[in-house]
Order: sequence, then structure tokens, then C-alpha cells
Amino acid sequence: MSVKLLVVEDDPEMLEMLRRHFDGEGYAVTTATGGRAGLAALEAGEYDVVLTDLVMSELDGLAILEATKAQEPPPRVVLMTAFASLETAIQAIRAGAYDYLTKPFKLGEASVAVGRAAEDRRLREENRRLRAEIDRRYSFENILGRSKAMRTVFEQITAIAAADATVLILGESGTGKELVARAVHQQSARRARPFVPVNCAAIPEHLLESELFGHEKGAFTGADRKRRGLFVEAEGGTLFLDEVGDLSAALQGKLLRALQERSIRPVGAQQDLQLNIRVISATHRDLPRLVSDGKFREDLYYRLAVLPLRLPSLRERTDDVMLLAAHFLERATAALGKPMEGFDEESAAWLLAHTWPGNVRELENVVERAATLAPGPRVTLRDLHVDLSAPMPASGSGRPTLASLELEYIQRVLAETGGDKRAAARLLGVSVRTIQRKLK
Repeated sequence: MSVKLLVVEDDPEMLEMLRRHFDGEGYAVTTATGGRAGLAALEAGEYDVVLTDLVMSELDGLAILEATKAQEPPPRVVLMTAFASLETAIQAIRAGAYDYLTKPFKLGEASVAVGRAAEDRRLREENRRLRAEIDRRYSFENILGRSKAMRTVFEQITAIAAADATVLILGESGTGKELVARAVHQQSARRARPFVPVNCAAIPEHLLESELFGHEKGAFTGADRKRRGLFVEAEGGTLFLDEVGDLSAALQGKLLRALQERSIRPVGAQQDLQLNIRVISATHRDLPRLVSDGKFREDLYYRLAVLPLRLPSLRERTDDVMLLAAHFLERATAALGKPMEGFDEESAAWLLAHTWPGNVRELENVVERAATLAPGPRVTLRDLHVDLSAPMPASGSGRPTLASLELEYIQRVLAETGGDKRAAARLLGVSVRTIQRKLK
């Protein structure tokens, strides 16, 4: 799409020369003879760039610049000025103009200035769209759920986001702890600053301190350059510490100090760095029990849990299962370019009866796989990888038990992965330990 350019100039010959030049360069050019005509053009249409003379007989370029601020998003303004008005042009830059050209100038110089202004406008608009998409994606209103348990969570997110204290999100694996943490950040006053997530269980212990706090060059073998830690990366925003229950005792102490002092000391540094961040942490572990067992510091627990938020398991929000399943199916089929009508009665009944040890993550994986494999317009029980041909233990009513369905499902996935429990765990969205426990 052509860049929309408004040229405002009260010299008709200069105006026509600029119109022909930019029209030849592919711009969608609108011209206005003088300041009043320029204001009328701004009221009548939207532009990407405004190229305007600074000194005009009726209304000057500063009036044009001020009028552009009423548009959303505002166009970028390039001023044309004689040398005698250079000081005024510099003041206009401070007032929000993008650039200025000193008369007389070459048309090539005008092309460069207008081209840069158009690119700056494009980048700003792209950033605005990305920010709007982030706001939409991580707004708590887009965390699906209509159950009473989730309505309570939504109310808590709203209240917690308004505060600036540390938050501890508790919940089983796959319940959406990071999604909720992002929603809290996006609803908070820190939303324009970074959201920095780190999975404490995924980083080797000997590297985690450096990752969190940073290090100086030469602080240890292999530290060939200075590194900013994730605490510093989150400055002004939110640091999300996922699986905080897996921290070692030594790191628990350092995290406690960081929260108490609002400062950190990078590895090998001599001075502390002051911080302005909000910490949100999460864990699937039973932290009070770890505290009572002496495996987690009690003082750190209370520092982290100023504002606790517990996420319900999918077993506690069965009203949401089909809502979520329909959403995941719609998203998966859109990506596959494969429209589907939904779930048949047997598959829907199985989805509602399943215990979902992997919670929402497991449900998402199951539905995405079913969408990929389903040959027909509706997802069936076979598409969900429940083997109906194999004999299964039955309950007294003659129906298979939930435990037997779950076991059959796990065994089917294990057969597909050649017995690889780690690969099966990834497909199911659960831990290897969960699979081992279920098999026992």
C-alpha cells in the first residue's frame, strides 16, 4: 500500500514540483496550498507523513504540527524552513516534528527525509499493533473459563494486578500458571515494561545464579564477558520465577535477600544494583509442606506469598472442559486448514470423564493430535487414541472404569513412542513421574 503523504506549501510552484516528484516515487500525494487548506486536509483524511512549510502567510507549520497530534496514530511531520527560521524548526523538533529540511534543498534530500519519516511511522504502528495483540492475548478476559472456580480466579487477577506486591501462583502442572502471571502483568501499572519469565527447574543449578543475577567478566571460568542477569532485564517490569519450589537452599537465601533489599549483586561484582521490579513466582509443589519438611525457607515463602493465588485443576472445573476442547479444536483446525464440526458423543463423554493429570496442557495436546489424525468431520473416541478394540477392565455396570481408560491411553502413547517415557510425557503434557505412578 502506498504511503499517504500530505504536502502543505503556500508557494504554488514549489507545491507542484513536490507533488510531481513524490507522485513519481510512488507516494499517494495530497497537496494543500497554505496552512488553512492543510488543516482542512488533515480533518478530511488520514496520512502517514506530512511535509509542510514552516513559515506561511495564514497558518504556519507549527499549527499543522499541533493539528496532527489529534490523529491516532499521528502522522510523522517533516518541516521545510529557510535558514533564518532554523531556530524555530529546532523548537518544532522538540515539540514532536520528525525532521526538517533547510531551503533550498535537493529533491533527493526531501526523498530521504520523507522516506525515513514513513518508515518510522510504520515501525511505530507495528509496535502499537504488537502491543495491542499482546494485550489481547494475555488479557485475563481471554483465559477461557466459565466455571465458578475460574470466575473466582478472574476476580483475584483483577485485585492482584492493581497491587504491586509479590505474587505466588500455586497449581498443578498444566493449569496455566505462566498465562495467569502474564495476565497479572498486563493488567498492572507495569504493563509497558518487560515481562521476563524463567523456569527455575529448567536451568542447571550451577548456572542459575548467573542467569538470575548476572556476572562480571572473569567471575568464573568461561565468563569471557559481562552479562546482565534476568533481574536487570526485568527492570521496571515483572520477573516471573516458574517452579520456584525447585530452588536450592543457597539460591533461596540469595532470592530472599534480593526481595528484602530490593537489590542484587552480580557474580563477581563488588557493588549491589538497586532494583525496581515486581516478582511473581509459581510452583506445582506443596510449598507449606516443603517448609515444614525443612526443604524450603519459611521466611522466603512468606516473602513470595504476600498475594497467593491458587489455580484449580481441570478436575475442579469440569464445566470448562468442552469449552476449552472446542477452542483448541477450532485453533488446531484453522492452523491445519481442515474444518471440523466438533466432537461426537462418545469422544465428548470421554473428555468429560478423563481425570486430566496434565490439566489444560494435556487437554490441548490431546485435542491437537485428534484434529491432526481425525479422518472425518467429527472427532471420535479413536481419534483421541482410546483403543476400543483392546479388552479393558469393566466396572460393575459393564462400562470401562476411568482408571482403565486412563491406563489404556498412556499405554497407547507409550506404544507410539517405543516405550520412551520422556517422549510420552511430553505428548501427554505430564511429568515422567506421573506416568510411572499411573503405570504402577
